[in-house]
Amino acid sequence: MKIEDLETHQKNTWCPGCTNNGLLLAVKKAIVHLDQTSQLHWKNVVAVSGIGCGAKIYDYLRVNGFYTLHGRVLPTCLGIKTGNPNLTVLGFAGDGGSYAEGVAHLVHAARYNADLTMIVSNNQVFALTTGQATPTTEEGFIDHSLPLGVKEPPLNPLALVLASGGTFVARGSALDPEHLQKLIEEAIQHPGFSFIDVLQPCLSFHQDIEFQRQHIYKLELKKKDDFSQAWEKAQEWDYNQKEKAKIPIGIFYQDRQLTWEEKWPQLNLPWYQKERPIEWTKVVEDWKWRKTKK
Repeated sequence: MKIEDLETHQKNTWCPGCTNNGLLLAVKKAIVHLDQTSQLHWKNVVAVSGIGCGAKIYDYLRVNGFYTLHGRVLPTCLGIKTGNPNLTVLGFAGDGGSYAEGVAHLVHAARYNADLTMIVSNNQVFALTTGQATPTTEEGFIDHSLPLGVKEPPLNPLALVLASGGTFVARGSALDPEHLQKLIEEAIQHPGFSFIDVLQPCLSFHQDIEFQRQHIYKLELKKKDDFSQAWEKAQEWDYNQKEKAKIPIGIFYQDRQLTWEEKWPQLNLPWYQKERPIEWTKVVEDWKWRKTKK
């Protein structure tokens, strides 16, 4: 396959130059490369997204997909993976949907260790609703809803997922699609819950490209299953914009543990392959009859 096979006819409505395009490119290249190397079949990929700028990625990605409610990407991913364990399930959401409304789902997805991948587009604001603070917004950030600035310390999502039992924890940058592509490929191939926090500066409401470029460095850990080391590195940046900040990107932790599916042997039965022919005419007529009886 070629990257053109993943193009859609949808008009791109992200802001001109939006860094989400870097994430989109990395996702497409990862899927193409894994398909070409027989690591997956692109027609078995399912993308689940919610509400927000980052979640619109599915509009521009020609794979199977499902739009769900804000903050509810992960339970939908788990339902799809349960329905057909052979699918490659990718979740897409922003930092608002993942770390505010969806934070409980993130904790339990890490704890369950189901074989799916969650990619968070983290611009540290609610960009679609014009820049309100999210749980990862830095202290002191001022916008029209917080004229006195953010007073609370930011949430550290990497530390949260590590503490919750995540078996693949990474951070990438939308400003470096080539490096991000490799992280996504590793995440998809990892058996278990894979989590990538993608730093994605918002050009309209959280313009910190230069800050990130000055402080980001690539993490190269020889031993990726060392939890203590991963925890230490996850704490290296607290999501505040400090002059001496050091922001590592790369794989912080990767460990092979029993997946959620492996703990439930009945999921290995071929029941989900059973054909269920649907007589749509009968379904419609039944719906009409029920509607008239109300």
